[in-house]
Amino acid sequence: MNPETQAGRSCPLHYQYGPDVFNSAPDPVLSGLDTLYVVGGLYGNELALHEVLRLFEQEPGRKRLVFNGDFHWFDIDPAIFARVQAVVLSHVALRGNVETELAEDDPDPEAGCGCAYPDWVGQDVVSRSNRILNQLRTATTPEQRAQLATLPMWRVAQVGDVRVGLVHGDAQSLAGWGFAQEHLRDPEHLPLVRRWFERAQVDVFASTHTCLPVFQQFSVPGRTRSAWVLNNGAAGMPNFQADAAGLLTRIATVPFEGPQRRCTLQAYGLHLEAIAIETPAASAQARFLQQWPEGSDAHASYFSRIAAGPAYREADVIRWET
Repeated sequence: MNPETQAGRSCPLHYQYGPDVFNSAPDPVLSGLDTLYVVGGLYGNELALHEVLRLFEQEPGRKRLVFNGDFHWFDIDPAIFARVQAVVLSHVALRGNVETELAEDDPDPEAGCGCAYPDWVGQDVVSRSNRILNQLRTATTPEQRAQLATLPMWRVAQVGDVRVGLVHGDAQSLAGWGFAQEHLRDPEHLPLVRRWFERAQVDVFASTHTCLPVFQQFSVPGRTRSAWVLNNGAAGMPNFQADAAGLLTRIATVPFEGPQRRCTLQAYGLHLEAIAIETPAASAQARFLQQWPEGSDAHASYFSRIAAGPAYREADVIRWET
């Protein structure tokens, strides 16, 4: 594979950690929670960020808001980039591949955007993502990049008695696609995920990175209760056809009260929910177009999804083990 086609598909060694790291005590600031919001793939969408904060403010009890990576992407306006970063870093944050590559003073050309795209993603999309990352870098300052470099790749939280592994990608890599809805449809892949749960000793993995939401149940040898992968898809752009809302993952002791609840299930005495991040569609599109007009790389890759949503439905999200 030549360097041009390798960039954006490889997974750098420093992205990797392995599932055993999660077999540790929960972070003190993420322990004893009544409500946990996991917001991945914000993609620099400032309108979505404001709506997340509004929803979170209304939650009762001990609560935490975690941004689990790729909170930057479309925000090439330096003022927007700075505002997004300031708000995100006032909460708990993990770095995604976007933040990791932005933080590099001497980027690895083979990493490209750091997305580690699988084979089913076309090379034109990969090449555009590499160029988007390069353009986004021009919106940053050395101080901002240094802040991103200090962010962790994973955390452990606890809601009730449920241990939650917080990741951007999957259980072994910051940019892993092991929790992609496409991979989770493959019966040959599922034993690997079960081994990850065995080694990690968590009940839930909450992830993003792979752009489409999926909540999938797993039986794990030696356990009396199921494990769950909760992938919120994207907070900053649509996840369902003809639905302009982003999504966040909510794990809580009480159910969400409001029309934004898209998908919900109960496990461990908790409520596991995909909550819609609803913003005015016309305003969201206008803000995107101000930064990424027709003919730009992000417009070519993302505007059709922003305008109409992907070919995906709410009914595709929750998957029970059979």
